[in-house]
Amino acid sequence: MEAFRVHTGIAIPFDYINVDTDQIIPKQFLKRIERTGFGQFLFYDWRYLDDGSSDGENAGDAPPNPDFILNRSRYAGASILVAGANFGCGSSREHAPWALLDYGVKVVIAPSFADIFKNNCYKNGILPVVLPTDTVETLMRQIEENEDHQLEIDLESQQVVQPDGQLHNFEIGYFEKHCLLNGLDEIGWTLQFEELIGQYEQAYL
Repeated sequence: MEAFRVHTGIAIPFDYINVDTDQIIPKQFLKRIERTGFGQFLFYDWRYLDDGSSDGENAGDAPPNPDFILNRSRYAGASILVAGANFGCGSSREHAPWALLDYGVKVVIAPSFADIFKNNCYKNGILPVVLPTDTVETLMRQIEENEDHQLEIDLESQQVVQPDGQLHNFEIGYFEKHCLLNGLDEIGWTLQFEELIGQYEQAYL
């Protein structure tokens, strides 16, 4: 997993509430056993027009929906999603953060997240940032009004930095912060103690 310290990127004002994991990555695209390749199907039902090809096989042939925000040229290459409350609700599928990460999203900012989705983000190198609703709404408005609006997210100082220098502090657990800063998922964290684990196993052979 890639270490996360400071990230600066174009932000998308994703003004939807209660975005569930089936909207993030619909169920018909969950056939892959690897973690990559899901980005093309991110927000599929909103991102593409229905031409009958959303069966998971020929989905790449569907025409893009010109009204959906991810399809606007000004947000090409965006890596920060500023979304509404209760983002990632619904089923516990880990494919949701896989799809976001594969698309290029490194940070999701929202007033609240579903707990399982939030934990899955940490485990896959995405930083979920909780900010007050009024702050999120202000960020969305500023992003919409200013093309190429970029935000800086500093994990070490736990701050979101606006282009004008305004700072917004956010909370994160010590363990989650440590793992993100060092690029560790739970397996990687456990392997730090491989020598001690080996010694313990040898003692009980």
